[in-house]
Amino acid sequence: MYLITVRGNLLIILAVTSDPHLHTPMYFFLSILSYVDIGFTSTTVPKMLVDIQTHSRAISYAGCLTQMSVFLIFGSMEVLLLTLMAYDHFVAICHPLNYLLIMNPRLCVSLVLISFVASILESQLHVLMALQVTTFREVKIPNFFCDPSQVLDLICVHSITDNIIKYFIGTLFGFFPTLGTLFSYYKITTSLLRIPTSGGKYKAFSTCGSHLCVVCLFFRTGIGVYIGSAVSHSPRNNAVPSAMYTVVTPLLNPFIYSLRNRDIKRALRRLYKAASWCPGNIDAHNLTPVTEFHLLGLSDDSEIQSVLFGLFLSRYLITVLGNLLIILAVTSDPHLHTPMYFYLSILSLADIGFTSTTVPKMLVDTQSHSRVIYSNGCLTQMSFYMLFGCLDSLLLTVMAYDCFVAICHPLHYKVMMDPRRCGSLVVVSVVISLLVSQLHNSMVLQLTFFRSVAISHFFCNPSQLLSLACSDPFTDDLVMYFVGAMSGFLPISGVLFSYSRIVSSILSASSPGGRWKAFSTCGSHLCVVCLFYGTGRGVYLSSAVSVSPRMGAVASVAYTVVMPMLNPFIYSLRSRDIKRAIGRLLRKV
Repeated sequence: MYLITVRGNLLIILAVTSDPHLHTPMYFFLSILSYVDIGFTSTTVPKMLVDIQTHSRAISYAGCLTQMSVFLIFGSMEVLLLTLMAYDHFVAICHPLNYLLIMNPRLCVSLVLISFVASILESQLHVLMALQVTTFREVKIPNFFCDPSQVLDLICVHSITDNIIKYFIGTLFGFFPTLGTLFSYYKITTSLLRIPTSGGKYKAFSTCGSHLCVVCLFFRTGIGVYIGSAVSHSPRNNAVPSAMYTVVTPLLNPFIYSLRNRDIKRALRRLYKAASWCPGNIDAHNLTPVTEFHLLGLSDDSEIQSVLFGLFLSRYLITVLGNLLIILAVTSDPHLHTPMYFYLSILSLADIGFTSTTVPKMLVDTQSHSRVIYSNGCLTQMSFYMLFGCLDSLLLTVMAYDCFVAICHPLHYKVMMDPRRCGSLVVVSVVISLLVSQLHNSMVLQLTFFRSVAISHFFCNPSQLLSLACSDPFTDDLVMYFVGAMSGFLPISGVLFSYSRIVSSILSASSPGGRWKAFSTCGSHLCVVCLFYGTGRGVYLSSAVSVSPRMGAVASVAYTVVMPMLNPFIYSLRSRDIKRAIGRLLRKV
């Protein structure tokens, strides 16, 4: 069931992203819902499968909190996305003439980001409640995962504040989304009843039939689990119905949408036709051997290109100079020979490599008016891009762990973050980054034909290059999502867990001065983390809802050029030690 769930939702995502006809708000929300379904079921089922095979049902306290946190993020995200999809159908049926104006790409991305932030907020509120507890009645949870309600029920003493927070969260993430969905469908029903013909009524209803089935399935199973747990005398009986909304609902969602939706079925057929049998299905004249690629860049206008050349050259020089100053300041000042500044110097080195992988090539192309890149050069550029991009992500996670140890375990900081461990963490990050880079390279090296040699970007973007390949998309995307989990999901989870512990430690500090001092140690890193993951997620969401492929290239400038340039300013402006070291360095020069 788990493999069917992952495969089914991956097919929905692939169908939506590969078919330009499905680049609409409704299918954009559907693809995000499929991502959430994969994460929702992956939070609980793999751990249960491992427990069955190893005959061990123990889970550490930190592991339980992490599972509970991620479970709440995806659960809340699912509820909010279903409400957003109901609102999308309401606008499509009740305001069809203004649909594109109301549901513009900016609003769609903003709604998804707000849902994601709200889900993280709810998750962290639950985690903070659990972190404040030191004693439990027992350590046995009558479920196959760390169910938040059952974990909190094991607390010895329930305060009024905890109960208020629980009911506030339930109202905010349960009652209001349900109320919003009901209101949307009430307005949809009144609009359907005003349509004079039965054919018009059926056509309007068919646009929201699949979503209505999923809403009924999700909320009905959730309410059924709640009522069943309330009337059941055996605590273990709650685990059986909870499998409905944690396993069965994510499993059925792809079938409901694919069986009831003609557009999805057509896109899936095109997807299967574009699989590894591509040379037999497509005319040989439309297939191109791998010799060279053409980068479309950001603009074809010669005047705009000259402006872009000046902007990118100045930003590239600022980026390299700023990060070099950070490296020189850290290496030349003995006061900065600490783990935190050691990681900062490695991050600056990675930022120089990250921006140097793409910008110099674009500057040369702009001046030479040639956007051709040979296959070997494209492969090399993609390899270094993945290497430094993944290293950036992993280093930010390591730095979050360093801040966590410094704030939560200050007395053991030097023992836990000794030079050997610091070096080992950097080496492991580099090895994982190399693995991710070589996985992409091995996928591209197996490709022999492409539908087109035009890449809608200013560098060899791995995802766009693979989308042009005439190969089995399912195998390629399995590797891509595995790589995404290694370089994206796991680092983000580590950062979120570290900062949840940091926030709980800061809140437990007695004086405001102590809180500010503790927060100041990780303020710069938190800004960089929000900038890095925020721009990366924004680029992904904007490229998913944008009709023009070139818009993704414009948006990706944020994390390939702007982010490495801002990192030195953030750390130098917010860190007195860095400012003093740079001042000494400039005086020596």
